[in-house]
Amino acid sequence: MSAGAERKTENLPQWKVEEVDELVEMIESFQSVGVVNVAGIPSRQLQAMRADLYPDTKLRMSRNTLLERALDEVDEGIEGLAEHIEGQVGLIGTDDNPFALYKVLEASKTPAPINAGEVAPNDIVIPEGDTGVDPGPFVGELQQVGAAARIQDGSIHVTEDSNVLSAGEEVSDGLANVLSELGIEPKEVGLDLRAVYSDGVMFDPADLDIDVEAYRSDVATAAARARNLSVNASYPTAATVSTLIAKATGEAKSLGLHASVESPELVDDLVRKADGQVRALAAAFDDPEALPEELQDIEAPAATEEAETTEAEDESDDDQDTTEEADADDADEDDGDDEDGAAGLGNMFG
Repeated sequence: MSAGAERKTENLPQWKVEEVDELVEMIESFQSVGVVNVAGIPSRQLQAMRADLYPDTKLRMSRNTLLERALDEVDEGIEGLAEHIEGQVGLIGTDDNPFALYKVLEASKTPAPINAGEVAPNDIVIPEGDTGVDPGPFVGELQQVGAAARIQDGSIHVTEDSNVLSAGEEVSDGLANVLSELGIEPKEVGLDLRAVYSDGVMFDPADLDIDVEAYRSDVATAAARARNLSVNASYPTAATVSTLIAKATGEAKSLGLHASVESPELVDDLVRKADGQVRALAAAFDDPEALPEELQDIEAPAATEEAETTEAEDESDDDQDTTEEADADDADEDDGDDEDGAAGLGNMFG
């Protein structure tokens, strides 16, 4: 213990010195330490929450002054937690990351009734419907707190969703009684994390309140766009090399068909292409008698020449997760360039 720490504890009763030592030991034994608000939590429910957290997470209650002394003695940046020690609070320690700790504490919260004099944590709404209460003075109590209520079909009905109190306003005796009668529990009871210190960083609850599914979706989208960029830039990686090879194979085949390159791999496609061109030309004649006998009554091909010659390109494009419209425009321009190049190669090869 440092000389400064000794001066802070030398005048303390022995039991307080031991309490501070235990708190310091707890703080130093966990990777993440936070301050939680425990105000308004019944003792039995608090004990149940503590039992649910054990053994991965530890909750320690003590006097606020002793908590502050313990944080100050550690003096590794964690003393900033002392700013959040006010009211009924406790220290919570875990070896898990702060985001997981926040998620666990939020999931452990349960609905609870609200008492007169408390501040509403959010808007309080009495929903439309049958209250199940027999006609009587209760309809007047509902109307007094701002609910649209009337007697209907032998019971008291709320005729529309009624916002009877806004967040931040104090609950009156009348409203507390009405909510209790209707079984409405407008607040959540649980360990409310005020701040947590981990790996040299102080986190506020707002920093930890993230949508995990949305975050996962953003990461997946970023990965898909990175893969798409790699493919379009012809930058080989372990994740894209197979797609790049398939794309190159398809483009090479398309170029060979456009240029009529004689190759064992292309001969069947070239024959189909030529057959389709002959059929299209023969079908364009108005006078079948002008054609050789073997070409008379020939049927037009089912697919056009362009569709046949670009079939390989389409197959390679299907392997890419192209998500940007700009990529599609670039692909159209590339196709135009390929056709010009193919025409030149066609002339070279006769």
